[in-house]
Amino acid sequence: MSAKIRHIAIVSDQYALLGRFYEAVFGMQTAPDKRPERAVTVSDGYVGLNINPRKAGRAAGLDHFGLEVEDADAALERLARHAGANAVRRPSTRPFAGISANDPDGNVFDISQPAMENRASVYVEAPREREAIAVSHLAIRTLHPGPMAAFYTDVFGLVASERSGAFHLSDGRVSLVFMPWDIRDYEGGGISRPGPDHLGFTVSSLAAFKERHQAVGDNNPHLRGLPVGAGKEGAARLALLAKCPLGHHHLADPDGVLIDVAEAHG
Repeated sequence: MSAKIRHIAIVSDQYALLGRFYEAVFGMQTAPDKRPERAVTVSDGYVGLNINPRKAGRAAGLDHFGLEVEDADAALERLARHAGANAVRRPSTRPFAGISANDPDGNVFDISQPAMENRASVYVEAPREREAIAVSHLAIRTLHPGPMAAFYTDVFGLVASERSGAFHLSDGRVSLVFMPWDIRDYEGGGISRPGPDHLGFTVSSLAAFKERHQAVGDNNPHLRGLPVGAGKEGAARLALLAKCPLGHHHLADPDGVLIDVAEAHG
């Protein structure tokens, strides 16, 4: 029954630039099924980052994630057992969003299965072996991290564990991390609403990654990314980000999406 975490969506005013950033800094590859007028999709061979242009009424930043299941109808039946969780069918032109749903705390995710039409990118490509740089986790701050972990375990069969006050749900390769949200944690810094917080990567060598990131920014300042930790408010936000136990180095992409990087072991 276990689902696979197969895509993460970002909304951005600079969607084309972000695609170049993740290619240059993280070695991700642009999907062969390009849709330049709609989005940019880059992939590590297992997880696709779908970077969508921001439209009126949409906030920029990390937006939602997508799960692939063997039987979408069965997943929806399990989802219906949880009060506050709902789902809607999406237009057939959406390659990653046959069904969109929300968990009881309002976090949005997509559901796809092999039989659905109009699938593209990582959903139709054979997963590659884990790359030297790979997506490791998506962290979400939520009011009820424990119940959310129980929800995704029940509905999607993800394996849950608790570490440092956060709940980790793994598909065996990528994790969702549910971290507590409390407005008091933002004292001294800008307040972010509950929802997706940061994106995580593992690298084979953290030192080599830092050199690569620096070289990319030196060659093209547009791909340097926004500074993290500048000023008192920035320092407070960085300290909060550093509480995630999965990352050791912190940065942001050119549109401000927070990124957590750790060296892979084993």
